[in-house]
Amino acid sequence: MTHTLSTHPTSSNRLGLDYRAEAATFRQLPYPIIDVHSHLAGASACLLYREMARLYGIGLTFSMTHLDEIEAVRSVMGDSVEFIAIPDFREQDHRWHFGQGYLHRLEAYAKRGVRIAKFWAAPGAREYGKSIGEPDFMKLDAPHRREAMRVATDLGMILMAHIADPDTWFQTRYQDAAEFGTKLDQYTPLRRVLDEFPQPWIIAHFGGWPEDLTFLTKLLEEHPNCYLDTSATKWMVRELSKHDVAEFSDFLKRFQGRILFGSDIVTTDQHLQPTDDSTMTYSAKANSEQDAVDLYASRYWALRMLFESDLTIPSPIADPDLHLVDPTKYGELDGPMLCGKKVDEHTLKSVYHDAAAALLLGTVDTSND
Repeated sequence: MTHTLSTHPTSSNRLGLDYRAEAATFRQLPYPIIDVHSHLAGASACLLYREMARLYGIGLTFSMTHLDEIEAVRSVMGDSVEFIAIPDFREQDHRWHFGQGYLHRLEAYAKRGVRIAKFWAAPGAREYGKSIGEPDFMKLDAPHRREAMRVATDLGMILMAHIADPDTWFQTRYQDAAEFGTKLDQYTPLRRVLDEFPQPWIIAHFGGWPEDLTFLTKLLEEHPNCYLDTSATKWMVRELSKHDVAEFSDFLKRFQGRILFGSDIVTTDQHLQPTDDSTMTYSAKANSEQDAVDLYASRYWALRMLFESDLTIPSPIADPDLHLVDPTKYGELDGPMLCGKKVDEHTLKSVYHDAAAALLLGTVDTSND
């Protein structure tokens, strides 16, 4: 593959790629990719996102969008977006907005046709609980969260959860196991709610443990209502690249229909506004229209390269986790190697389209099998 270079390297474009031109180097698929995990907001940002999504073959995006922003996003995206219910993360009253307030929001989302409810239970959510004097408030199996799951179930929704973070964070940010628990500890509440609520669950970020296919195999075997998405592109590129091609292929084939494509792209009109941060650090991912193009397109470029190519190349996306673990070896704008897995056509179509179509749309296109 010949790459078209630009002269505008950023934290989302370390290689200086022209992502618009790069899109044409990927083959045109005979089906639309369904992205089941994104966070779309901002009409202007969504215009850029829509362009990048179409260039990279994305036909439908499921977005965690706040209720008051749905109309603006829909006005840009039209029928190419569906929504996922979320609490109001912007408000400071965590007890209300992750408790009783979420019950009301679930009903409001359901009135808009939303069929997925998200439950965020990352280890870092413990800080939300501590802020109200209840450190365990955000545990996935806490009573008020299970009440929300019952409401979502009654509304006909399936459930989504973020349950764990990268191994790199457990080596650094979550080193205090007495405070955060071990990584394995995060899955005890998940297993409980998977059993209590037998409808499908999408567990974000490759189940929270893309580093360990053996663990995920056991999780999926023991909980047939458990599905995984591929969101959190930096994390996926770093960790899925490490797996043996045959082992990874066997995993995808074994659980075909339960692995869904997702990117975790976040859009906001703030990405289009200039800032004083010219270094483009982890917290400032875009501050111009071009930076936003790079940010949104890079995630699809990297994921498609990971799944479709057999190349071993530097990731174009900076991965600060490398610096977090070993600041003597890596800078904040360094990135890992991206090792393509060249997934076979039948499995690829399942990951990109059919699994999500069957689970979320009730349809499967078999015309290109």
